[in-house]
Amino acid sequence: MAETPDPRPRLGELWTDALGRAGIRSIQALAVGALVWAVIWVLLRVPLVVIPVTLAVILASAIAPLVRRLDHAGWPRALAVLASFIAILVVFGGVVTGIVFLIRAQSHELAARFTAGFEQLHAFLTNGPVPVSDSQINQARDSLQQFFSNGSLGSEALTGARTIGEILASFVLMVVILFFFLKDGHEIKGFLIGFMPARYRDRAWLAAERSAIVLGGYVRGTALVALADAVIVGVGLLVLQVPLALPLAVFVFIGGFIPIVGATLAGVLAIGIALVSNGPVTALILLAVVILANQLEHHLLQPLLMGKVLSIHGLAILLALAAGSVLAGIIGALLAVPVTAVGWTVVKTWTGRGEADVENEKDNAAAV
Repeated sequence: MAETPDPRPRLGELWTDALGRAGIRSIQALAVGALVWAVIWVLLRVPLVVIPVTLAVILASAIAPLVRRLDHAGWPRALAVLASFIAILVVFGGVVTGIVFLIRAQSHELAARFTAGFEQLHAFLTNGPVPVSDSQINQARDSLQQFFSNGSLGSEALTGARTIGEILASFVLMVVILFFFLKDGHEIKGFLIGFMPARYRDRAWLAAERSAIVLGGYVRGTALVALADAVIVGVGLLVLQVPLALPLAVFVFIGGFIPIVGATLAGVLAIGIALVSNGPVTALILLAVVILANQLEHHLLQPLLMGKVLSIHGLAILLALAAGSVLAGIIGALLAVPVTAVGWTVVKTWTGRGEADVENEKDNAAAV
């Protein structure tokens, strides 16, 4: 009598159909996601190391063309690195020192004008076309204070704020790392890539080179766009005689390194100071200046200066900003877009996408 075959599928056969293959892919995706989460968790535990290294890489990518030009002009390598290094430190140190002295010089005048401005604003709110009672003003003020002290923004600010010693240590570490990246970047890159299997080293080296081009072009292009915004808003502040015009222009420049929202938020700060110090008419004029600067940035400067260096959709930039802000506060928002740009460049290089655009990316980055 013939043996009746068992209709139940064997265990191995369960993984060969479409559902089984989908299950295998799901397990692999979960494993990769867990690995990525673990890496991010570890990196967030050592911000004193991660943030200086990331900032040093970004600055080194932006300054490297200057070092190469001095090197090609016949300067000794060490002297070219040292000159570029000192130049960037002098610029940053001069900006910070100038802001501190300007704020201290105008602090008394600003306090007096703020007091008068708040009284005018209070009178306008209580006697204006839509009167607002004192209880409503106090309630809005209390809600705003509670938001900044107990809300997510306040907690992020408190979490991200380090002690003075940690800030100084991070700055010193960043300076030291930047110097060695400029001096021995080629050797450091080769040392790190040397840990990879031999068949992947050429592609990894190509990805690193393209990432440096994209990152350097992004930083230099963003700096030029932010400088244009700062000049436009700064001139408007000076013409309107708003207090702290130069420090506010510097804040607009710094905010320009956070795409889409940074310069706008800095402009809102300037408008707020103009409102309480010079009145609503000046604030409205400054609002028009800020809108003009933003439109010029988005429709002319960014396409002209950035070109194809940052080939990322605006939605991806917004999502990267949101993720960076949640993970690391202001520093995360500042670093989210360049990190995303580098990650996308690595993915395109590793998968062979965009090979025809490589020369265009180099030309656009060199032009910036």
